[in-house]
Amino acid sequence: MKLWEKGLAVNDKIERFTVGDDRETDMHLAWYDVQASVAHAQMLEKVGLIDNDELKALLSGLNLLKETIEKGTFRIESEFEDVHSKIEYELIKSLGDNGKKIHTARSRNDQVLVAMHLYFKDKLETIHTKVKTLFDTLIELGENHRDHFLPGYTHFQRAMPSSFGLWFSAYAEILIDDVYQLQAAYKIVDQNPLGSAAGYGSSFPIDRDETTKALGFSNLKINSIAAQLSRGRSERAVAGCMSGLASTLNKFATDICTFVNQEFNFISFPDSLTTGSSIMPHKKNPDVFELIRAKANSIKAIQHQLMMLTTNLTSGYHRDFQLLKKPIIDAVEDTIDMLDIFSFAIKQIEVKQLDPKSPEFAHLFSVDSINKLVQNGMPFRDAYLEIAQAIQDNTYQPDPDLKHTHIGSIHNLGLDRIKAKFPPILDK
Repeated sequence: MKLWEKGLAVNDKIERFTVGDDRETDMHLAWYDVQASVAHAQMLEKVGLIDNDELKALLSGLNLLKETIEKGTFRIESEFEDVHSKIEYELIKSLGDNGKKIHTARSRNDQVLVAMHLYFKDKLETIHTKVKTLFDTLIELGENHRDHFLPGYTHFQRAMPSSFGLWFSAYAEILIDDVYQLQAAYKIVDQNPLGSAAGYGSSFPIDRDETTKALGFSNLKINSIAAQLSRGRSERAVAGCMSGLASTLNKFATDICTFVNQEFNFISFPDSLTTGSSIMPHKKNPDVFELIRAKANSIKAIQHQLMMLTTNLTSGYHRDFQLLKKPIIDAVEDTIDMLDIFSFAIKQIEVKQLDPKSPEFAHLFSVDSINKLVQNGMPFRDAYLEIAQAIQDNTYQPDPDLKHTHIGSIHNLGLDRIKAKFPPILDK
């Protein structure tokens, strides 16, 4: 079944090409399409386009579909083009002519739009919650390891003293910036496009404010053409916040893969979190974090893919938009999976006790030595040259007991202030 069928056959090869992955991808949208259909039916009854008995019948049929989706038995078989045609078919099958009325005053275009917006809202709320879980874990790790020494690097060379507390809380705080981007994307998709139909509205006396309220949108995408212009823009907004979060997870995973390496040996993980080699029995590979790194890089590329898909399109609907769904839905689902596995694994990190007084770390404290001379009255450039000469002469004596007192430094992490910055969880 196709919502646009007029009794004319379509070549099988053309159908396979135009349908593509829609059936598989639309399984993610089934719940949201039913949810939107419920609100649409209620609105149709309120404005007099269907009567109360017809509404009750539609709601009964839609509730049965909800149950199959919840049980995991809902399927989109090959004879259906997408989730929208499947749901309408089931309503017609069970309700007869009543089922045919569900498509009154809407188009598949605004059906897709509203289902995608509801999906994005739901998933962004989930991601926000899962980021908060990871954030809380990192704050706790930062507190537990605030005094555990870790060398800091610039240019991938030993540079200055750091700590595991500073490292963990750094990634906690940068997650806040990712949530700011997530909230911006949420605001974009929290606008109801239902009722824009094919992009030019409808001659039916529909009440778009009613569906906006019923579906829990905070605002309405007022202009019907603007609703269609949001195709691609909403996906790119979501992809942008996914890209920022992926960048954070990517860099964190790369740090972990580096620090767990035997040449560094700063951290380790239980055997149950690592994998082995088919020929080297001594191997403990950080495959989880390597895959997070790779998946994150793939997600970062989605934003550019979506941008290119929508480049040079005029206003109004184009079938090109169909190809937006799979990459952005895959990116969202992968992001949720990565946050779950990252939170699970990082809780089990084993921090090694490194000795800041070890000779290999001596030069890390050169800047502190310069600063001590400056605080005692020596001009900075003279102090710099004196310490540089001592390092060259191999006479430099570090002082690893000097404290960094300013907020956000190794001895003053400011964890309470970082915790206070985390944005409130999005309302469901």
